[in-house]
Amino acid sequence: MLDKKYLLDTAILIPARLESERYPNKMLVDIGGKSLIKHVYDKCKETGIDTYVITDSEEIAKEVEYSIITGKADNGTERCCKTMKGFYDLNMILYDYFINVQGDMIDITENMIRSAHSKLDKYLVSTIFTDMPGDKLQDKNTVKMISNGDEAHWFCRASLEYGYHHLGVYGYTKEAANLYIDSVQYSAEKKEKLEQLRWIQNGVRIGAEYVPDNCIEINTPEDLAEWKVLHK
Repeated sequence: MLDKKYLLDTAILIPARLESERYPNKMLVDIGGKSLIKHVYDKCKETGIDTYVITDSEEIAKEVEYSIITGKADNGTERCCKTMKGFYDLNMILYDYFINVQGDMIDITENMIRSAHSKLDKYLVSTIFTDMPGDKLQDKNTVKMISNGDEAHWFCRASLEYGYHHLGVYGYTKEAANLYIDSVQYSAEKKEKLEQLRWIQNGVRIGAEYVPDNCIEINTPEDLAEWKVLHK
């Protein structure tokens, strides 16, 4: 269980939508009697941190105990930042920190959440990474991160001979919400379809923490098939 300070001042936000280009309706796919989004939600709730699924889908919202129906958002980061801003605009519970866990991270662990949180004493935004298996370096569905081990410098999908495996967990301080909403979207973000590039291209530093845990993200039906083989 995480320390009390994490429980009192932190919320986990899980952005989820139905219209995934690579795997439509994946949030509702049945995996061992539970939907994908319910698997992720339940693992996050086990940490003891307040956890919300944030979505524009009533179907997804019905899968979990606590959800927030949001308006339109271009991506998960924007959905999180709008939700964060909403907490303050409506004078709701004032969390100081937010952890954004992607809705397809079926193997999310408490250590991953703790690691993202650990960088928020130095950075407004944080993320986590792990070692990149050789076969994944050529996989366009795997996001590569260029880093000095403490700070992220770039993200891409291109085939590389180097780089770390970026994992879809982010930490935000409460000050980060407006920064993203008011920032400029550059062409690299659109081409790569990686919303985290907006932080970097607008001058926001991203703290990066290494974790030994590897985690299959369910981006495609093939990813789910691989996960099932590993969890037989």
